[in-house]
Amino acid sequence: MISALMVDVDGVLVGGRPRDGRPWASGIEDDFGFSVEQLQLEFFAPYWNNIIVGRSTLDRYLKPVLAEIAPHLRYEDFVAYWFENDARLNNDLLEQLDQQRRSGRRVYLATNQEHARAAHLMEVLGLGSRCDGIYYSAALGCRKPDKAFFDKVSALSGFQTDQLLLIDDTPANVTAAQASGWNAIIWSDGCTLEAAMRNFDP
Repeated sequence: MISALMVDVDGVLVGGRPRDGRPWASGIEDDFGFSVEQLQLEFFAPYWNNIIVGRSTLDRYLKPVLAEIAPHLRYEDFVAYWFENDARLNNDLLEQLDQQRRSGRRVYLATNQEHARAAHLMEVLGLGSRCDGIYYSAALGCRKPDKAFFDKVSALSGFQTDQLLLIDDTPANVTAAQASGWNAIIWSDGCTLEAAMRNFDP
């Protein structure tokens, strides 16, 4: 019996720019004068793994990188641009999750996030009012698909592993969750929670 749904964020609950669903960084070259490739090379490739598991904060590395590649751009303005353009909510799924909560199941976010965006998701996008809590990598010190992520979430949630259902769009995360004793499904366009839950409801 499933007692708690553990829902991934990016690619499941949130999908790119609110106006068109394209990746949040699609327009940065036109808007700021540097490319996605440059940001990947200078920031994400060397620093993101440490940031996403909480060993460092976003501002520690992003501020000096922006000072080099876009000295005209304030860190705060770029982060606001990033978060506002990575915020298209999957309202159909949110409504389905609301129904699950009304039926008595708990709903949590289980996601790889750094601290600032995790707070933005819960407080600014309003996901805090649509779920029972969030488990995220920077707070846990580990990330999906590491086994430690699933073990820590299981322990913190208070549920048995076979009472948990991960909803995720990354096959490696689904496989890792199942190896840790969780139920798990791959989410893709066209999925409905009602159909997915038929495999688990008695």
